[in-house]
Amino acid sequence: MSIRLLTASAVALGLVAVTPAAHAQDAATVQQAIVVRDAAMRSNIAMDYVTQLTTRFGARPAGSRSEQQAAAWAADYLRANGFQNVRIEEFPLVGWERGESSAAIVGDNAQALVAAALGHSPATQRGGVEAEIVRFSTFEDLQAAPETAVRGKIVYVDLGQMHPMQDGSGYGPQTRVRGAGPGVAAAKGAAAFVMRSVGSDEDRMPHTGTTRYVDGKPTIPAFALAAPDADQVSRLVALGQPVRMRLTSTARTYRTTSQNVIGDLPGATRPDEIIVLGSHMDSWDLGTGAIDDGAGGAITIAAAKAIADSGRRPARTLRVIFYGSEEVAQPTAQTGNGGGVYARGQGAALDKHIIAGESDFGADRVYALRLPAGAQGSDFQKAATRVLYPIGVLASDRVETEGGVDVGPMGPLGVPFFGLAQDGTRYFDLHHTANDTLDKVDPAQLNQNVAAWAGLLWLIADSDVDFRAMKPAPAPAAPTR
Repeated sequence: MSIRLLTASAVALGLVAVTPAAHAQDAATVQQAIVVRDAAMRSNIAMDYVTQLTTRFGARPAGSRSEQQAAAWAADYLRANGFQNVRIEEFPLVGWERGESSAAIVGDNAQALVAAALGHSPATQRGGVEAEIVRFSTFEDLQAAPETAVRGKIVYVDLGQMHPMQDGSGYGPQTRVRGAGPGVAAAKGAAAFVMRSVGSDEDRMPHTGTTRYVDGKPTIPAFALAAPDADQVSRLVALGQPVRMRLTSTARTYRTTSQNVIGDLPGATRPDEIIVLGSHMDSWDLGTGAIDDGAGGAITIAAAKAIADSGRRPARTLRVIFYGSEEVAQPTAQTGNGGGVYARGQGAALDKHIIAGESDFGADRVYALRLPAGAQGSDFQKAATRVLYPIGVLASDRVETEGGVDVGPMGPLGVPFFGLAQDGTRYFDLHHTANDTLDKVDPAQLNQNVAAWAGLLWLIADSDVDFRAMKPAPAPAAPTR
């Protein structure tokens, strides 16, 4: 996207354009950030990392042997690139294996359907589940349905097709159905659960994703239909005649371990002050996890490496974490995701975690910078804009409050977040599908991410800015009459 087009859309996106003439914190710090940014743009570390990861290990389901081996390899990769204190921290996990699955319309005009079992969905009985479909167009309709309308049937929820959006904002409502829908259907006596895939493409390519446990137990077999197949089922239901479906799955769960891989570039003068760069190692099993989230790991390690290679060490420590088990739900708090495990394990050291950011939205270009509350309009934001504006990144007045699944658990414990918002227009075409493969990574856009991260991280790491202490500016007083 051109700077001209980006600037023209700034008002609509809630972005704040601060010109390069704006006053900044420190001219030397800004100049070094620009040097690091430009070097990062020319780096090949990110593409090398994601290429090796996806080629050597392919898909990396949480707790699988491939995820574990990829973690060991990534630790070696960190060491080879100059990271210190590299360690692998394991934690218990309930793993999930897809096995074989199928879906079909049965009857006089039988039709095979393209579907994928949802993560941590249980297997069907031998021979599968066959029942009449009952369709709902909203999650609220399912919640309100009487048990008599659902019992013994296959619940089908079709919210309609998700539309591509730059910020991916259509994803949240759809994932609510994926996570909670099977449990609601099971409580009403449904035999199985089917939904339209959570994705913005119209390919015959189902999107998997996790569903949730209820009281520590799996619910009912649950599947996602590819978009054309979801359309077909909805048309059949609209004919007004009973529609029967057969579903089969041999999925299973098993006890295993996942792990976080951690490596530091220690700060020169304040090494106890830590900046976390997060991404996740695990992926779904259908593709090779290049977009979700091999690219995120590639971006963070390459950004930190660009700083290390600059010949100057910033004051604060940069900590790269490849989190395990981001993708899957767990039955209890005793097994969990890497983000929660890390946050709980830091104790008092978390007080010295200055800020955290996460790269987990693919590999397409960064278009906006989001900072914690109180940083909007600050000298730091102005300095960051001087560094990022030339590569197409504008400062946003939107406050970064969530961080992401991996770094998010640190938020309630006092750690603020930054965000480098990526263009997600095509992200949900590929997300959780067999199409999530290396060829979808654009090297030029990947390196623009690395450059944005590297430039911003230098500003944070070589400053004394305390994001925890920043407070939002008071709202202007209401006019008097």
